[in-house]
Amino acid sequence: MQWEPLYNLAYKKTKQMRWNKMTNKAIRKRVFEAIDINQSYFHAPIIGVPATYLDEEVFYSDAPFLRNAPFISTMISNPNHIGVHTFEDHQMEDIFAGTQALETELIRVMAENMFNGEEKAQDGYVAAGGTEANIQAQWIYRNYFIREKEAKIDEIAMVYSSDSHYSMPKGANVLNLKSIILDVDFDNRQIVQEDMDFKIKEAIANGIKYFIVVANMSTTMFGSVDDVDLISDYFNENKLDYKLHVDGAFGGFIYPFTKENSSYGFHNPNISSITIDAHKMLQAPYGTGIFLCRKGLMEYTRTDEASYVQGLDFTLSGSRSGANAVSVWMIMMVHGPAGLKVRMQNVADKALTLKEDLEEMGIEVFHQDGINIVTIKDKYIKPTIAKKYRLVSDNYSGKANWWKVVVMKHVTQGTLDQFVEDLRLSLS
Repeated sequence: MQWEPLYNLAYKKTKQMRWNKMTNKAIRKRVFEAIDINQSYFHAPIIGVPATYLDEEVFYSDAPFLRNAPFISTMISNPNHIGVHTFEDHQMEDIFAGTQALETELIRVMAENMFNGEEKAQDGYVAAGGTEANIQAQWIYRNYFIREKEAKIDEIAMVYSSDSHYSMPKGANVLNLKSIILDVDFDNRQIVQEDMDFKIKEAIANGIKYFIVVANMSTTMFGSVDDVDLISDYFNENKLDYKLHVDGAFGGFIYPFTKENSSYGFHNPNISSITIDAHKMLQAPYGTGIFLCRKGLMEYTRTDEASYVQGLDFTLSGSRSGANAVSVWMIMMVHGPAGLKVRMQNVADKALTLKEDLEEMGIEVFHQDGINIVTIKDKYIKPTIAKKYRLVSDNYSGKANWWKVVVMKHVTQGTLDQFVEDLRLSLS
C-alpha cells in the first residue's frame, strides 16, 4: 500500500521515501535479515570492540520463542548504533550495518513523510529521549553561532515559552546559555506577543545577537501548540539571527496525523530541527526519542576526538541501543501511515469528547484541537479525584493551577465516562 501524503502536495519538490504498511511476517524477515548482516558476537572473531552480546545467564539466546521475536533477538545480539547513519559520505561502523540501515530508513520515513522533508535532505538519530534530542539541537545551534558568526557565548540566548519542557532550562544550564522565557496567556496558553517583543528587545539591548528559538508542537502539561508562523514572522521581520527548533516530543506522533495542513514540518523553511518521542504516542520502549534536522547541521557537533569510531560521533549519547531503533521501525511498519492516522485520530476524538462533556458541566478546561490532552482548572478537582485517576498537576512544589488528563491507548471511553460522572458527583 503506497502512502498518500498527509500534507498539501504543493509542498513536495522531490520524490520522498515511500512508507508502506508491512505484515508481521515481512517485518520479522527484514529484522532478522538485518541482524544477519550485522557481525555476530556469537560467531565472528570480534576482538577489538569493547562490547558483547547480553549476559547469556539471563538473556539466553537459544530460547525457542526468539525465532518469532525480532525485537528481543535484536536486544540479545546487542548492536551499537553509535554515531549518525544518515550520512552518505561518512564511513559507518560496518559491524552493525544491517540494523543501522533500518534506523536510516526510519529517519527518512519520518522526516520525508510525517514532516514532509525533501528526499535525503535530513539527518537524525534515535536518541535516549526527548530531553537529549532537545539538548542536541541547542548544542548544534550554539556551536553554529560560535563557528559561523564568531559569536561569544554571552551573545547567544535561548528563547522559549514558560510552558516549555524542562529540557530547555536544563540544556541552557549544561551549555551555559542565557534563557529568555516568554509569558503565555493563562487561558489559551499562547505566547503573549507583547511580552516576546519586550523581552527580545531588552535582550538585544543587553548584548544578545543570536537566538536559539524553540516552538512547542504540544507542550507536556497542556498539549498547547505554539503559533510557529507568528514566532518566525517576528524574528524574520525584525531581521534577527536565529535558528528554530521544534519540540514535538509529545505532539510529534499525533499532530501530523490530526492536523494535515500544519506549518510544522520541513516544508516550512524556518524550521531547522524537530524532536519527537516514540515512547509516548507510538508505544515504543522508553529510550526512543528522535532527533531530526536539516542536512549540514549535525556537522557542528562532530566529535573529532572519537577517532576510534568509524564515522566519528555527532551525538550527546554516543553508544546507543540498536534494538530501540529497530523497535520504532517495527511499529511504524506494522501500522503504516493509515493505521497510525486512525489510532491518533481516535485518541484525539476521545479527548475532544471529554472536553465537550466537561464544558457542558460548566467546568473550565484547556484543550488543543488535534491533541489528546485535556487540562482542568484546579478549583474543580478534589484530592480524591486526582488520586483515584492519577491526574498530573502543573505544580507539585506549590499551589496547583491545573490538572491534566492524557488520553493514551489504554484509556477507554468507559473510563472517561466514569471520570466525568465521579467529577460530577464530587462537585454536587
